[in-house]
Amino acid sequence: MWWLWLIVAATSILLLVGVAALIAQLYIMHVYFPHLPRILQEKPLFITPFARPVDDAEAAQFASTNGVVLCGCYLRATGPRKGVIVFGLEYGSNRWACVSYCKGLREQGFDIFCFDFRGQGESPAQPGYEPMQWVTNYEVEDFQAALAYVKSRPDADPRGVGVFGVSRGAGAGLLAAAGEPYVRCAVTDGLFATHTTMIPHMRRFALIYGKHSPLIRNLPRWYFRWIAHVGLRYVAKERHCGFPHLEDAMPRFAPRPLLMIHGGADNYIKPETGRALFDRAGEPKEFWLVERAKHNQSLQTAGEDYQRRLLAFFTTHLGADSAPCLRAG
Repeated sequence: MWWLWLIVAATSILLLVGVAALIAQLYIMHVYFPHLPRILQEKPLFITPFARPVDDAEAAQFASTNGVVLCGCYLRATGPRKGVIVFGLEYGSNRWACVSYCKGLREQGFDIFCFDFRGQGESPAQPGYEPMQWVTNYEVEDFQAALAYVKSRPDADPRGVGVFGVSRGAGAGLLAAAGEPYVRCAVTDGLFATHTTMIPHMRRFALIYGKHSPLIRNLPRWYFRWIAHVGLRYVAKERHCGFPHLEDAMPRFAPRPLLMIHGGADNYIKPETGRALFDRAGEPKEFWLVERAKHNQSLQTAGEDYQRRLLAFFTTHLGADSAPCLRAG
């Protein structure tokens, strides 16, 4: 009957492990969850460019959802036009910050359209909504409105446009572009997805607020994913917004070309987090890790190489004369 005692012992061990895991989960929820909404809404200390207007820009205004009218600027290429690029700003910046990113592109024949998201720069805030560093449905709607505006202009390029976004603007741009065939290619810098990014933060803060760290370290990843999901739902209800899943949108951008740029010394969005998001995208795609660059600092770190790679990508995938017309019909 030794095998019967073995089954009883194994069952007892499994029950003890299950009870210990349940106790750990209840403990985490008790000491940690009350702090979660505040943690999710804390604003990081990003170094955000806030540039001055340029004289040769064309001012633009266009309507987004909920009656919000956004401010934009259209910067024409200094020579014959090869294509049009819609630029998505990082959180806390203004539309004129696109000038330093796109200087080389303008000089080589690309028009640039940039805009201030609602509650950012000179675009008015929406009553009851305060923007955060996380992408919500409102930033996606604003980017969709920007694409519709550029598409409706009398000088619109019938072949389509490219998207270039930084940090939160990159996420909003890809989410908007996933269902818009008028977008032919995209470049992102410091791209992150809200849900995926929250999981390592959940684990780190759980270790801070919880005293029994060995117990917390052994909790499965799915548990922290669940905590992040519950916390985001709470914040979404409190702030009257939604947090879209960029993870699900990544495969839908293919087969359009994608270039993802990421800082090798990014302490906010770790390179492995960016790489995991990149792995979800379909071909053709390229991942460029800029060594020693912190979050949103790849341009300052890589300098001329950054501009060269941008120009090569957009010239190949947006400036080609053989590109199909996407507005027919």
